Amino acid sequence: MYVCSCFGITEKQVREHAAKGACTPRQIAGACKAGTDCGSCVRKIQALLGRGGCPRRDAPLEPVTLPAAAAAATVEAAEAA
Repeated sequence: MYVCSCFGITEKQVREHAAKGACTPRQIAGACKAGTDCGSCVRKIQALLGRGGCPRRDAPLEPVTLPAAAAAATVEAAEAA
């Protein structure tokens, strides 16, 4: 079944790219252009990646620590909004 009719990309092709390490719609787009024209297939690609099309990370994400100056600027920007 076609996922991206603009470029003729199939579910099988998306799954193949996911198996090679493309785990986001942007990475799929970089591999085969799917999702870069009209964009109507992006949700289909997201669904495929969420259904075992992409291996899950086993390692938990590490928290990001901002330097003190960047953290203060972030707080100030939030308070100004």
